[in-house]
Amino acid sequence: MAGVARKAPAKRKAKSPSPRQKVLQSSWVDMLIRALPLSEQDVQRIITWIILAAFTLLAFVAAQYAGLTAAAYQQYAALAAKAGFEVQRVEVTGMERVDQLKVYQLVLAEKDRAMPLVDIDKVRADLLQYGWIKDARVSRQLPNTLAVEIIERKPAAIWQRNGKYSLIDANGIVLANVRAGEGGDLPTLNGIEANTHIVALNALLDNASALKSQVSGATWIGNRRWDLQFQTGETLALPEGEAEAAKALLNFARLDGVHRLLGRDLIHFDLRDPNRAYFRKAPKAEPTKVQQAEPVKVDNKDDNKNNEITKKNNGLTA
Repeated sequence: MAGVARKAPAKRKAKSPSPRQKVLQSSWVDMLIRALPLSEQDVQRIITWIILAAFTLLAFVAAQYAGLTAAAYQQYAALAAKAGFEVQRVEVTGMERVDQLKVYQLVLAEKDRAMPLVDIDKVRADLLQYGWIKDARVSRQLPNTLAVEIIERKPAAIWQRNGKYSLIDANGIVLANVRAGEGGDLPTLNGIEANTHIVALNALLDNASALKSQVSGATWIGNRRWDLQFQTGETLALPEGEAEAAKALLNFARLDGVHRLLGRDLIHFDLRDPNRAYFRKAPKAEPTKVQQAEPVKVDNKDDNKNNEITKKNNGLTA
């Protein structure tokens, strides 16, 4: 039908393109906070405390730099002393050989001092300067006692050099100077710097424990090797070098175990040559001439006179 007009289809409104959705990116700090089992309020509180601690630390450093904390600490020490917290007693234990007068002079310097002002580390460091003291334990026993425990070194040998004698411990530390013959049964080390090699010497003697107890001394020769002296009077010359000396000493111990070398007429054993050993015998003593005494002449006249006098005294004269 031509007369009927058709309606044009309504135009659809074109949809405006939707804006792209923004992707939220989280930092590693946010991810770390979300991973913690804490609420946001707890996190804020922690951050606040951290800030306060930082300011406190800065204030302390500034006060320390200005000298305010030292004055405050002195006031604190004075109050502690008034309250009875000051050194009134000093107890020292563990002293046998150490010079007690020196120790007490050092420790008693802290007497009548407020406990907070006692520098325990300094007292200990001062005590360790003495050769006999191996270690020291210093402690406060409140309210008024300073306790000191001394751990002494043990003498291990006599060190002789240029006519001077000293007691030394197993590490070669000089403990005290002594006179000749005052070391008792301790072995004697001879030679310059022999004390610095005592640890190596003990390790060497451990290779032949059967001989170690028979060694009465050792001489450090030329700063390179040892001569050992035995209680029976013999001398054993060892080669230089730790391995070579240990091997030679072990061989000598085996020979002594089989042939009984010590305590016989041998006085010197030289094992410096790894391929040959040299033994020296003691020189034979020459017989001493005994002079016969001259006969004593007896004067018979004097004897007769004495007999006559005796008879008269006894009333036996005819």
